[in-house]
Amino acid sequence: MKTKHILLGSLVAMALQGLHAADMSKVYRTVVNYTESGFDPAKVSDEASSRVLENVFDTLVTYDYLARPSKLVPNVTDGMPTISADGTVYTFKIKPGIFFSDDPAFGGKKRELTAADFAYSIKRHVDPTINSPWGFLVQDHVKGLAELAKAAGKGKLNYDTAVEGLKVVDKYTLEITLDETNRNFLYILAMPCFGAVAREAIETYKDNTNAHPVGTGPFVLKEWKPGNKMVLEASPSFRKVVFDSVAGKDPVDAAIVKALKGKTLPLVGRIEYYVMEEEQPLWLSFASKQLDQALVSQAVMSKVLVMDPKKPTEAHLADEWVKQGVQLQRNPQLETIFFYFNMDDPVVGGASKENVALRRAIAMSFPTMETIASIRRGQAMPVNYIIPPGVAGHNPNFRGAPKYDVAAANALLDRFGFKVGADGYRTRPNGQPLVITQGSGTAAIDKQWNEYWQKTFDGLKLKLNFQYGKWNELNKASHEGKLQMWGMSWAADYPDGDNFMQLLYGKNSGDANSANFKNAEYDRLYEASRKLADGPQRNALFDQMNKIVVAQQPWIFGDVRIRSHVTHSYVKGYKTHPILAAAAWRYVDIQK
Repeated sequence: MKTKHILLGSLVAMALQGLHAADMSKVYRTVVNYTESGFDPAKVSDEASSRVLENVFDTLVTYDYLARPSKLVPNVTDGMPTISADGTVYTFKIKPGIFFSDDPAFGGKKRELTAADFAYSIKRHVDPTINSPWGFLVQDHVKGLAELAKAAGKGKLNYDTAVEGLKVVDKYTLEITLDETNRNFLYILAMPCFGAVAREAIETYKDNTNAHPVGTGPFVLKEWKPGNKMVLEASPSFRKVVFDSVAGKDPVDAAIVKALKGKTLPLVGRIEYYVMEEEQPLWLSFASKQLDQALVSQAVMSKVLVMDPKKPTEAHLADEWVKQGVQLQRNPQLETIFFYFNMDDPVVGGASKENVALRRAIAMSFPTMETIASIRRGQAMPVNYIIPPGVAGHNPNFRGAPKYDVAAANALLDRFGFKVGADGYRTRPNGQPLVITQGSGTAAIDKQWNEYWQKTFDGLKLKLNFQYGKWNELNKASHEGKLQMWGMSWAADYPDGDNFMQLLYGKNSGDANSANFKNAEYDRLYEASRKLADGPQRNALFDQMNKIVVAQQPWIFGDVRIRSHVTHSYVKGYKTHPILAAAAWRYVDIQK
């Protein structure tokens, strides 16, 4: 079989054991505004946790720090993989001399990274006892994995069973074979969830793998106070990696290259990563320099940014912060925010005309432009397409969100038999009570959203309840199909529309498909789209799929946020990455 070799720019990564330049006296303090859930790559899917995964574990390939558009580069491999002419066989050559961080699980011995570690780590995603949120990315794509999972039934996976699509050729060579071409497979392997774990560590800490991450990355987890604080320290076992990224057109790049060129990574010895769900305390911590980096939150946006009412998406720092040397980076998120209906729920789900009308009426009555102006402070754009701007496959001319019209929404409910009862609330067409429950957090900003939702339901004479919980609690309930409605943000795992269109693919129900949407025509079109490269033919399929979603209304389209990231003047090397939320951790330097 003919092969082609893909060569992309890479970091100069020399596997010299025990040589790192991290200054253990330097501390980088950063923050997230929602709770993490743990640090087992096969078990977690939230961004708060993934930031730690990015820096504790190594994937086969990763992203160049500065390149825009995003570009994959080798990480622990000797160059990019060799790929067969038909795009189904990937051969990776892992660099010798890369070691896991020292851990009691290894019995006092150095533990080298091997091809078998990646094969084992991928298998874990189809282990029924783990119930990985990422299994759908590999189970039906890597040859033999579906059969391995089926053989396990509901029991534990036999990890010693040979899998045709995961061939450990030798100690450092891994060959992955797919059932069919998947143009995004390398992007998938760059996701933090596919970082390599060591079997000994997983088996040693089997009762709580989320609390004991052991990887080959630049940092190790030293402390974890759930829902409060995580501390990472530079790993003495980390190989020598020298910064050699090339500056792009972004003016920030030149300063980063000047500061970091030729330096060994990571630069700081300690990362303090805090959880602060309330926005005011978070900002006060940044303003008082208890944090080195933060996101400008809604609560303080008008004090920190100068915004033009006519062009609210254009903003700059207020003079007060400029004088302090605060540095600002702004970028639209590669994300789609949506509110889903659980399509398996008998009250709001299904394809009956009555329930479609109910979902559409709610969508027609939610004032998205008003929430963008008030809650987002104008720092967002409405969503009209499943794929957001900046991602391959986005159609800026498609209008998926229904026109805001409360009167028409009420008329629609009247037409389909949702009558108003003696208590002033509508009943279901069969006369049964109609109560809808929506998941909600408990922070101040959640209360603001709830006020808009309450107003929306009151305007339709629909009864609304809220199910309160922490983000990780609600996410668990969502995966188990226990929520009727909930709002979510899906940030790009890779910069291609497939990553967003799969959110409504029937086979992903219970995983990425939070709405549990199942539509045979949508699924057929999605499967056809996966065989096509980015271009007009695939885009036409994406448009058809979006039309199905508009007709069935499993989602209410939300917005895409424009995020404003700030760092203090002494933070060097910081740049936001469109895919990896914590890419900067290994590159930042503190120069006070």
